[in-house]
Amino acid sequence: GENIEVWPEVLQNMKSRGLKQVELFLADGVVGMKAALTRTYPKAHFQRCLVHVMCNICAKVRVDDREKIMNEFKQIHQQTSQKEAAAVLHEFYAKWNKAYSHVIKGLREIEPDLLVFYNYPKQIRASIYSTNMIESFNNAIKRKAKPKAEFPTEQSLDVFIGIQAMSYNDRYFNRIHKGFGQGQDTLES
Repeated sequence: GENIEVWPEVLQNMKSRGLKQVELFLADGVVGMKAALTRTYPKAHFQRCLVHVMCNICAKVRVDDREKIMNEFKQIHQQTSQKEAAAVLHEFYAKWNKAYSHVIKGLREIEPDLLVFYNYPKQIRASIYSTNMIESFNNAIKRKAKPKAEFPTEQSLDVFIGIQAMSYNDRYFNRIHKGFGQGQDTLES
């Protein structure tokens, strides 16, 4: 289960297994994760998944306004610079605050985590403003686990997931994800 107590333990476990430094941490709005990340990896940047943010907005606005609001919010990740994106975001606030002050208030609270991906090379931004890559991997594991129905022990589940992860890594080992090849020099520096 995802709760505030589990994240420090998960991150400490990752650190104890050799993950020394994290550059960017991309997540949905799970409670406590950013605070735990800041304590465990203080130099890491935290990016809120914009797809999850959009889903949350959709759940809180009238059906008649959803398409228009989503089209306007999507403009945030289609800008060429963080400054332009912030201007679009603030225009979004101004336009929708009267009708949806609770939504705008929530966005203002997480604003520092919405535009972090603009600090990275343009070529990889489309890959790092959402958790789509992670969700794809999770779905691949779910597809493989579904026929199993249940696992006799927690350890057997851990082994199964580990094997799936290694298989996934083997399959995509030589693949460079969209944009990362062009931005490699910038990322390494």
